[in-house]
Amino acid sequence: MPESLKDSAMRYHTHPTPGKLCIQPTKPLANKRDLSRAYSPGVAYACEAIVEEESMAAAVTARGNLVGVITNGTAVLGLGNIGPLASKPVMEGKAVLFKKFANIDVFDIEIQENDVDKLVDIIASLEPTFGAINLEDIKAPECFLVEQQLRERMNIPVFHDDQHGTAIVAAAAVYNGLRVVEKSIKDIKVVGSGSGAASIACLDLLVSMGLPREQVTLVDRSGVIYKGREQGMNPWKESYARETDDRTLADAIAGADLFMGLSGPGVLTQDMVKTMGPKPLILAMANPTPEIMPELAMAVRPDAIVATGRSDYPNQVNNVLCFPFIFRGALDCGATTINEEMKMACVKAIADLACKEATDVVAEAYAGEDFRFGPEYLIPKPFDPRLIEEVPIAVVKAAMESGVATRPIDDLDAYRVKLQGYVNQAGLFMQPMIEKAKQGPQRRIVYAEGENVDVLMSMQAMVDEAVAKPILIGRPSVMQATIDRLSLRFKLGEDVEVFDPVDCDSHSRYWQHYHKKVARKGTSVETAKQEIRTNTTALASVMVDLDEAHGMICGKVGRFDTHFKTLFQVLGRKTPDTHVSTVCALLLPSGPLFLADAFLTVDPTAEDIVASTEASMNFVRQFGIKPKVALLSHSNFGTSSDPQAQKMRSASATLRERYPNEEIEGEMHS
Repeated sequence: MPESLKDSAMRYHTHPTPGKLCIQPTKPLANKRDLSRAYSPGVAYACEAIVEEESMAAAVTARGNLVGVITNGTAVLGLGNIGPLASKPVMEGKAVLFKKFANIDVFDIEIQENDVDKLVDIIASLEPTFGAINLEDIKAPECFLVEQQLRERMNIPVFHDDQHGTAIVAAAAVYNGLRVVEKSIKDIKVVGSGSGAASIACLDLLVSMGLPREQVTLVDRSGVIYKGREQGMNPWKESYARETDDRTLADAIAGADLFMGLSGPGVLTQDMVKTMGPKPLILAMANPTPEIMPELAMAVRPDAIVATGRSDYPNQVNNVLCFPFIFRGALDCGATTINEEMKMACVKAIADLACKEATDVVAEAYAGEDFRFGPEYLIPKPFDPRLIEEVPIAVVKAAMESGVATRPIDDLDAYRVKLQGYVNQAGLFMQPMIEKAKQGPQRRIVYAEGENVDVLMSMQAMVDEAVAKPILIGRPSVMQATIDRLSLRFKLGEDVEVFDPVDCDSHSRYWQHYHKKVARKGTSVETAKQEIRTNTTALASVMVDLDEAHGMICGKVGRFDTHFKTLFQVLGRKTPDTHVSTVCALLLPSGPLFLADAFLTVDPTAEDIVASTEASMNFVRQFGIKPKVALLSHSNFGTSSDPQAQKMRSASATLRERYPNEEIEGEMHS
């Protein structure tokens, strides 16, 4: 019997360790000297540095990357007022999202206090601990007062994500939705359903974007907010009260261009949707059941564009697109607040990302979905790795331009590389090679599997960054179909060169060269022709051997040994005594780990081990990394006299003699 979601979730939270968080030290604490630096007496110097200059707290402590996720548990998800203790799993969940998406550390703080003034006093007193505050799941209208007072009292960003995170992502969806339907925000009629914190914040942000306030009708559970209404009013609702005869949602929705729903399930009916204006935008964001299900809205208005808060429908309005990245930018530039300029920069950065082609990471996470900008793809997906690059940079720029950044970032290109490293170790690891490739003349690189989706998606980055001149081997029609489906921007034949293996008969030099290489290994002319037509690794190898390409990439599909055998038959050794070996890299949290030789030499001699190590050391240096070598064995520094151990011991001695200034150890256990 399949495990229920409840059972699965409970097991997830309880095993192997209760909860979702732990604290890990970032410095070694292995001996007495480490202890004297981490604590007394050495820690006093760090304290004195902060006494002399408070900004040093960001340099000598974790405060500059630490956010407080704070709640009193009065409005938790769909659970309501469950109190601070029961809200802790949600706050831990928020913390892991910060870490996962933006590498931000979090302490979750659950406070047993409902009095606004006392709650504000408690949170404000925590300013020395945190670089920023994320208020979470505090009910309206108290949340407005808490945030407002804290923003006035504290000199660090205070951000109520339930309000502003939702508002920013919803505004990005509206921004792009209006692009699709070709309407101006100044001309649209808007109906908001729900008067909670998120709903008011959404409307406020749209007004900041240029929506005339008088073109907004707000509806709550008692009906339309109109001038003179007394029931259930507060200052935030009053700001949207207008002179109108409309009293119900059905009255207000007629002719509307945008429905902004943050209320409850099923409040928007098909009959209401029928009366909306042409090409209406419907943001039905109540969770888990929206104000109207997308299929019901589309059944009566096929011209509508629908967004929800659900991941199983297109256009998910999910504040994870915003909060990790707006905090990342605010923390990195030492912003004293998150202002309207920073929010607007976040809106536009998120919206503009959806207009670009999707990445391979997104395509893998959301297999089978279409990522062309349009009615069903208004905003990016949460796992889009470009969010960590684009949004914080936009936020930092806005913070600097608006004068709230205390640590301005001058080199935004270097900052972008740093951001990439938070979620893309491969990108940071490859950066030295990429920069080196950009500086010299562009090299021609042939891709054997040009029809592969991952290869084609990587081409866009290759073209954008001008790293090399790509040559794709494959059928042009197949590649073009994939390019169109993924909305990639590069042009076959213009940005990248295309070689169709089917046309190889017209390029006799390829099969002739291949036959020359393998004729004495039982390969006939006809077999050589067929190999060049059908084995793209063979074709790519020949192109490299003929100096028509500087390098090749193959093996995206198939076995390593099959590809290696093919290319080695053509390319061979550089010189007769050249040792051939392989090296692979594992990208670990502690940094890259290189393994050699993991594929080719089954029983290497000591000389083979030395040659593989030397080649690997030279390879590692190309990444800007100083090699540290460990020669692994079942023996640990002489514990075995087995021939295998002696072989590794001999190689270690030879290498240490040749490279006395390098860190080389072994034979040793891993």
